Amino acid sequence: MKGRCQENGFRLCSVVPSNKTRGNGQTLMHKKFHLSMRKNFLTVQAEYLSEIANTGGPVDAKEELLDECEDIWKQMEECQSKLMLLGTETLLPSDAKLYLLMLQWKALTVDFHQWQARNPELISTNPDVLLELGKEELQKVKNDLEMVLSTVQSKNKQLEEDLKREQQWYEEQKQMLETLNKIEEEENTQVEHPSTKSLKIRELNELKNKVLKLKTYKEELLSALGGFLDEHFPLPEIGENIKKKNSSAEPVVELKTLQEILEMLINTLIATPHEPYITINESFWPPYIELLLRHGMALRHPEDPNRMRLQAFHK
Repeated sequence: MKGRCQENGFRLCSVVPSNKTRGNGQTLMHKKFHLSMRKNFLTVQAEYLSEIANTGGPVDAKEELLDECEDIWKQMEECQSKLMLLGTETLLPSDAKLYLLMLQWKALTVDFHQWQARNPELISTNPDVLLELGKEELQKVKNDLEMVLSTVQSKNKQLEEDLKREQQWYEEQKQMLETLNKIEEEENTQVEHPSTKSLKIRELNELKNKVLKLKTYKEELLSALGGFLDEHFPLPEIGENIKKKNSSAEPVVELKTLQEILEMLINTLIATPHEPYITINESFWPPYIELLLRHGMALRHPEDPNRMRLQAFHK
C-alpha cells in the first residue's frame, strides 16, 4: 500500500505554507485532504484487491488484507481529527526565529522518542500475502534490470558504430600514406634528362643577368638622386664673420647633406623596421628637417620630437 501511494503523495497531502502554526510552519488543507485521501485510498484498495483476485489468491488473504486496510484508514482518520483540533499561535515579534527553532526541536524530540519506542511490525503473517508481495518486488526488479540491459545494449551498438567509423578512417589514411610513399619513390628514382638540366641552367643565367641589371639601375638612380640633391639642395654657406667669431670658441659642427640624411633614414628603416627612428642632432640642418616633415617624407616620433623616421612608402 505504501509503494502504491507514493505517486499520489502530493495530491493526497497538499500543504499551505504559513508562519503562524506549530511544527514546521505548515497546515494541512483538511477538507481537500480528507476527500482526496478517502478517494485515493479506496481506489488503490480496489486496484490491489482486483490484482489479487486476478492472480487467484485465497479468500482468507483477501479478508485479512481488507481488515488491515480498514485499520489503517481508522488511524488516518484519528490523525486528521487531531490535526483539525490543533489551534494556531501567533509568533512574538521579538525572538521569532528562536521560538520557531524551539518548536522544531520539540517536534524532533517527540519523533525521536516515538521511533525509539516503536517496534518493527510485519506487513502480514499470512504466507500467501507475503508470497504475492515478493512476486511484485521481483517483478519490479526484473523490469529495472530489463531497462538497464536495454540501455547497455544501445550503448554497445553506438560503440560498435563508432569503432566501424574509426576503422574506415584508418584504412583511408593508410591508403593515402601508401600513395604518397609511391609518389615519393617515383620522384626519387626518376632520372633527369639532359634537356631539363640545360633548361634549368639557362633560367639560372637569365635570373643572374636580371639581378645585375637591377643593381646597375639602382646605382644609376642613386647617383642621379645625389646629383639632383647636390644641385638643388646644397649646404648653407657659412660667412666669414661667423668663422671669425667661432675661431676662438668651439669648432663649428659639420652639417650633413640632404642625401646623407635620406640614406640614414632608408638604411635604418630597412635594417631595423621595428625601430626605424633616428635621433636629430646639431649636424642636421633645421630647414632640411622641415622640408622632409612638411612634404610627408618623414614623420616625428609621437613622444620624442627629437627623433624621426622615413615614411614607409613600400608598404
